[in-house]
Amino acid sequence: MKIPFLKKKKLTSFQIIILSFSGAILAGALLLMLPISSRGGNITSFPDALFTSTSAVCVTGLVVFDTATYWSAFGQAVLLLLIQVGGMGVITAAVIFAMASGKKISLMQRSTLQESISAPKVGGIVRLTEFIVKTTFLLELAGAVIMAPVFCRDHGIKGLWMALFHSISAFCNAGFDLMGIKEKFSSLTAYSADPIINITIMLLIIIGGIGFLTWDDIHTNRLHLHKYRMQSKVILCTTMILIIIPAAFFFFYEFPALPFGKRLLASLFQSVTPRTAGFNTTDLAAFSEAGQSVIIILMLIGGSPGSTAGGMKTTTIAVLLAASASTFSRKESAHIFGRRIGNDTVKHAATILLMYFTLFFSGGFLISIAEGLPMLICLFETASAVGTVGLSLGITASLGTFSRCILILLMFLGRVGGLTLVFAALAATQRKTAKYPQEKITVG
Repeated sequence: MKIPFLKKKKLTSFQIIILSFSGAILAGALLLMLPISSRGGNITSFPDALFTSTSAVCVTGLVVFDTATYWSAFGQAVLLLLIQVGGMGVITAAVIFAMASGKKISLMQRSTLQESISAPKVGGIVRLTEFIVKTTFLLELAGAVIMAPVFCRDHGIKGLWMALFHSISAFCNAGFDLMGIKEKFSSLTAYSADPIINITIMLLIIIGGIGFLTWDDIHTNRLHLHKYRMQSKVILCTTMILIIIPAAFFFFYEFPALPFGKRLLASLFQSVTPRTAGFNTTDLAAFSEAGQSVIIILMLIGGSPGSTAGGMKTTTIAVLLAASASTFSRKESAHIFGRRIGNDTVKHAATILLMYFTLFFSGGFLISIAEGLPMLICLFETASAVGTVGLSLGITASLGTFSRCILILLMFLGRVGGLTLVFAALAATQRKTAKYPQEKITVG
C-alpha cells in the first residue's frame, strides 16, 4: 500500500532555483558569522550575517557594516565569492562545477539552467553556459587590470585586491565597495572626477546588465544588427534610452554648479548605477526629491533578463509600452521591430509590474511606520532592495530587526524574480482549460 503524501516529489526548475539561492545565502551567512570573517575577530550575529549574505548573493549592495573596515580579508573573499556566484546564478555556478569534474549534465539540469539564465531553448545551453563563464571572467579580469594602476597609486599593493573586488562587484551589479578606508559607507565618492574608474565601472555595469543572450548575439553577429534577436534589439535600445534621458536630467538639474567634465561623469554615472549596481560618486541625500524619484524609477526597472542585474527588467517596460501604444492606435496586438508580442507575454509583464510595485510600496509603508521615517526615504530603500541595487540614503545600518527582515525578503524576491516564486509555489496546480462565460467590464 502506497501512502500518497510519502510519494517522492520531483522538484520543478523554479523550485530548484529558489532552493539553490536559499542554500547559498544560508551557507554565506554561516561563513560570515565565523570570527575569522571580521577584523575584530568577533562572532557576527546571525541576523547581521544573514542580511549581508542575502545582499551579496542577491547582488544588491545594502550593508549594515562597512565592507572595508568591518570584514577581514577572509570575510571580503567570502563576500566576493557570494557576489560572483549570485551574479552568474547559483545554478550556472553549480553546472560549471559539475562540468569541470567531468559529470554529465542531465536534461533536468539543462532545463533548470535554461530557466536560470532566461534562455529561449534547452538546445545549446551547455555551449552558452561555457561562453558566459569565459566571457565573465575575461571581462572582470580586464576591468581589474584597467583600474589597478589607479588603486595601486593610492593604496599600494593592496590596490590589486581593490581593483579585482570592484571589477567583480561592478560586473555583477552588486555595489559592494572597499572605499570605507577613506570614509565609511562613502562608495566611490573619492573618485568622482577620475575618468578611468568612472568609465570602467560604468562599462562593467552596462555589460553585466544587458544579459547573457545579448552577449551571444553581439559575439555571433558582431555589428549586423538585423540578425539580432528581437529581445536583444529591445534590450539595447531600452538601455540606451534609460541612460541618456536620466543623464540629461541630472546634468541640467542636479549638477549645474560642477565643472563640465565632472558634471558629465557624475550625470552618466548616476544614470547607469541605479540599474542595478549600487555604486555612487555623489551624495544621494543631497539630491532633490525629483532626482531621488528618478533614481527610484530606474532602480525598479533594473537591468535585462538573464543578466547579473535585478529589477523588473528593461523588456518588461518595453512590452508594456508597446502594449499601451497598440491600445492607443487601436491595433489588435503589440508590435516591436516588426514582430508581434504574444498576449501571454503582455500579461506576464503586467503581473511583474504589479508585483514589484506592491512589494516596493508595501515594504516602504511598513518601514515608515516601524521606524517613523519619511515615506520617500523608506521607498528609496525598498526600491533599492527589490531592484537589487544597493543605493541608500544612509538609513540601512540604523534600521530595526523588523525593517531589515523586510529588506531581506525584498532582496530575495527581487533576485529570484516574482514569477519564479509564483510558479514554484503553484507547481502542483494543474492548468485549467475550462472557460467561464465572458462579460464585459469597463476600465479606465
